[in-house]
Order: sequence, then structure tokens, then C-alpha cells
Amino acid sequence: MIVPIESISAEALEGLIEEFVTRDGTDYGYEETPLISRVEQVKKKLKNKEIVVLFNEATDEVNLVLSERLKG
Repeated sequence: MIVPIESISAEALEGLIEEFVTRDGTDYGYEETPLISRVEQVKKKLKNKEIVVLFNEATDEVNLVLSERLKG
């Protein structure tokens, strides 16, 4: 289920984004990108609906997913 970002508290959304951008396996190229920059990039993509918040009812897990992955 897609969760509208407007229904998530600012603190919870910030925590979700920070957890997402600091996961093992996230790669931002050869130079380390500051956390604040990575968070802002994700916030922009959420506002532009390029990324959505997805809640999996079966596992009670929340994840950020590229919108294009949900099409088709």
C-alpha cells in the first residue's frame, strides 16, 4: 500500500529517509555525499512523486521505492 507522505509525521519521515540513505549497499559514487544532501535528494524525489513510501501489510515493513518500479 502506498502511504501518502502527508499522513506521516515530519519526525517519522525524517527517520525513514535517514534509515534509507544509510543502509548498507547504498552507493553515491566515488566521493562521500553528506547525509544532509542525501536526505534532501530523497525528500525532493518524494515531493515530485519519483519515490513513494510503501507499506507491506504482510511484513509490517515500510520502504521507499521508485515509482517506476510499481508500474506495469
